[in-house]
Amino acid sequence: MIGTLNALIDLVDAGDPGQEIDVASFSHEHGSTEYHLRRMFSALAGMPFSEYVRRRRMTLAGAELAAGAASLLDVAVRHGYGSVEAFGRAFRAVHGISPADARRDGGPLRTQPTLRFRLSVEGRIPMDVTITPLPALVLAGHATEVPLIHEGVNPHIQAHIAAIPSEEHARLKGLGDAQPSGILAVTADIEPDAPEGALLTYLHGVALQSTTPVPDDLDSVRLEAGSWAVFAARGPFPETLQDLWAATATEWFPSNPWRLRPGPSIVRYLEFSGDSASCELWLPVEHG
Repeated sequence: MIGTLNALIDLVDAGDPGQEIDVASFSHEHGSTEYHLRRMFSALAGMPFSEYVRRRRMTLAGAELAAGAASLLDVAVRHGYGSVEAFGRAFRAVHGISPADARRDGGPLRTQPTLRFRLSVEGRIPMDVTITPLPALVLAGHATEVPLIHEGVNPHIQAHIAAIPSEEHARLKGLGDAQPSGILAVTADIEPDAPEGALLTYLHGVALQSTTPVPDDLDSVRLEAGSWAVFAARGPFPETLQDLWAATATEWFPSNPWRLRPGPSIVRYLEFSGDSASCELWLPVEHG
């Protein structure tokens, strides 16, 4: 996986800057999937692959303009933009100045260095991992759309949970009849390399057998049968859970013959005291 990601990085600078990179074909050629590759890139690089491509290409475009490129349109087209206006918006989003300013003043320009991934398995986060096959099932509960937040408590999720009456929590627990058991925190409907702030579906609910009727007043997410990697952790909340998520990408997936498949992530809380938790992170996986 590390070698594949570095080959993808090389493709960004070696290819025509005006052409889209076919990540799906690249993934297939390297024995992976686009979904897994984008998820791993985002987790390791701290940014979506699409954002890295944009920053690198705007870095190269900035160098051309600072060197005195004669035509803004030529630079725009060479980097995949059909108009100076569209190119200008993308350029300003990265550099904070217009292409004309960069050509006239030479900067200031923000450089995105070429990334290089290296595997360093240090075992910083002790991980107890179990591969668990599950049949098709349904996750049912109360769902809402919230923005993706990588670090710290997500206040939008907190507000959603706080608005659910205590008697409703009891009803949900009584409805659950499948594994993983108990109240679940489900994150779904998010692109594999979504940036922070992108909207996702958060569902607070339980797992039901695929044949169990879902009450009309509940939202639901249907899951296909498949394997799940279950990571157990205990410690300060939410830091331990967020560190565990990162460690799956930096330590576990590069060292094991499994890859992520499309599907939601599920957190099952075994104990929760407000500032600390014992929990399980369930990720849908397939053998690589």
